[in-house]
Amino acid sequence: MSYIPISKKDEKEMLAILGISSLGGLFRSIPDELKIKHDLSLPGPLSEFELGRHMEEMAARNDFGGFLSFLGGGAYEHFIPAVVDQLGSRNEFVTPYTPYQPEVSQGTLQIAFEFQTLICQLAGLDIANASLYDGSTGAAEAVLMAQRINGRSKVLVSRAVHPQYRQVISTYIKNVGLQMIEIPYGSDGRTDHQAAAASIDDDVAAILIQSPNYFGTVEDIASFSDLAHGRSALSIVAVAEGLALGLLEAPGRLGADVVVGEGQSFGMPVSFGGPYLGFMASKKEFMRQLPGRVAGETVDVEGKRGYVLTLATREQHIRREKATSNICTNQALCAVRAAIYLETLGAKGLTEMAFQNAQKAAYAADALGAVPGVKRKFAAGVFNEFVLEFPKSWSDVDAALKKKGILGGIGLGRDYPELANCSLICVTEMKTKQDIDKLALAVHEVLS
Repeated sequence: MSYIPISKKDEKEMLAILGISSLGGLFRSIPDELKIKHDLSLPGPLSEFELGRHMEEMAARNDFGGFLSFLGGGAYEHFIPAVVDQLGSRNEFVTPYTPYQPEVSQGTLQIAFEFQTLICQLAGLDIANASLYDGSTGAAEAVLMAQRINGRSKVLVSRAVHPQYRQVISTYIKNVGLQMIEIPYGSDGRTDHQAAAASIDDDVAAILIQSPNYFGTVEDIASFSDLAHGRSALSIVAVAEGLALGLLEAPGRLGADVVVGEGQSFGMPVSFGGPYLGFMASKKEFMRQLPGRVAGETVDVEGKRGYVLTLATREQHIRREKATSNICTNQALCAVRAAIYLETLGAKGLTEMAFQNAQKAAYAADALGAVPGVKRKFAAGVFNEFVLEFPKSWSDVDAALKKKGILGGIGLGRDYPELANCSLICVTEMKTKQDIDKLALAVHEVLS
């Protein structure tokens, strides 16, 4: 089909209805000082061959440097079985779009249903949707979901929740009459329960914590769930490191009403930050408030098993302005990879991988903690990340480690000024004992 753009006459009529005289009027909400007043300095058009050569030259400028990386903080390096790439790149998965017609979308619907089932099992809850953009938008959607359920005006969010998750939540709720109150963390690196108890009242829609939190420490989910339920508020748990659910108790079994998180650990490479996928699960009584869509299993007129789009509360469906979310797509291909990954490992394989993470992180914490001048900042139990405090500025230590080819962790000073000399270290199953010993020796040399 040919593409026929609107005519000048059409454009003029549309502008008249909008009450503006030119297309530039569509951008009048942007302050003039932010608008570019000159032509962009861009090269002229290139042929396909020239463009390909240009992109190759640009790619060649990337210097990965062969760094030994101990970075985490929401993006984790895990082993990905070859079968995930092999099956996840099949045309049947890569090409399907939204399954509006179930009779021709059974494969897409089935994999969505299987993904939802796996998330329910990990979260310990009744229902899950067919993925969201990422963990941060999942957390924000959960907060808005709580507001829809009980109509309250405040939400308590732990300061130990990933800083970027908190930023996204703040952006989402800015103009919807919802106030975010941050709860401090204690000396053990976990959310301060007493502070939360002092802040909660009958206007609080939900308490949101992250476990393991941004410092890697495992939160007491049950106690915060009890606190929320005592005021008829929702308990929301965010999980930035999905693999932790292979070892830790499912949040839903500890009282969480909604569990959201990032599924990057389930078969997605770190890959410069994306694309990733968010997941969300909740109790069944909240199904109508779930954003996105839910695939379900049924039988046809002949009694044969089939799959359908059970719930679609998106704005582009009939819900329109009553939609629960403005998310108009999902991370279906990433969800396919996640389902393949989880089904390949199975329950025992996932637990074994998670156990290796915990063991290696414990070894690294002991090895680094033995370096003179270095100490563990928080005493609470961790999964595969922990915070170290150094006797001098982390930026100086970091620069020296990079010269040795090591990315020693994420400096916390930018997001937590009180932790300026601290670094968040992550150790996954991909790191060997030799790798960890190399980091410990390098830190010792830098501080000597």
